[in-house]
Amino acid sequence: MTSPAMSSGEPPDFRLEGQVALVTGAARGIGSACALALAQAGADVALGLRAVDSAPELPELCEAIRALGRRTLPLQMDVARLPEIRGAVARALEAFGRIDILVNNAGIGPPNLAEHVTEADFDETVAVNLKGTFFVSQEVGRSMIANRRGRIVNLSSQAGFVGLPSESIYCMTKAGIAHLTKCLAVEWGKYGITVNAVAPTFIKTPGTVKWLQDEAFRDNLLASIPLQRIGEVTDVAGAVVFLASPAASLITGTTLLIDGGYTAR
Repeated sequence: MTSPAMSSGEPPDFRLEGQVALVTGAARGIGSACALALAQAGADVALGLRAVDSAPELPELCEAIRALGRRTLPLQMDVARLPEIRGAVARALEAFGRIDILVNNAGIGPPNLAEHVTEADFDETVAVNLKGTFFVSQEVGRSMIANRRGRIVNLSSQAGFVGLPSESIYCMTKAGIAHLTKCLAVEWGKYGITVNAVAPTFIKTPGTVKWLQDEAFRDNLLASIPLQRIGEVTDVAGAVVFLASPAASLITGTTLLIDGGYTAR
């Protein structure tokens, strides 16, 4: 028996024309790539930034989005601070009228052996990665519930599925995000909201270059990835656009691993 979508004969729709997206941690790396990819697919994009006044890559990103004919709005949005979350979401709603797509990208992962982790280390990582993801989802989710539609894509990590030395707190928060994704999908499905996550491997970004320049680290990493290549930000952005698009309308509560086969072993 064919599904209604299949029987209609209509091709999958990956376009986002007329939609509005909010991307947190959008200053550079994966966040910047996701913002640009969403704009290329047709969406206007609000850019959540931890420090809007000290993001050197921001003007170039805004120019690239506007060159596509899309609107963009930089927002001061430290996701560890609830007043900033509420203020940024309110400004985005005022400027665009609604938020159709939320990408919870903001996150940190300072390495530290478990026996040396301090309470401050713990609290900061949990505040940004887990608390931030929840409360941004809550604030945007309220608007999506009112509109009875929306797409939320969270950034988990392969670190949420395996144990990594010196990353116990980061791994814990990313595993938490994967499970939070399921919980929100179950609660908000009745409102037409899908909630999914992507879980990248080690991706080449401005923040990871120093690790990739270490030949031994790079060789060990490549040896653990069946596809034998380092991930690029566009690998993640493509998956985010798919999950935000009408083509993924029956997908919710899942975490898509983007790891070159790392966790398949």
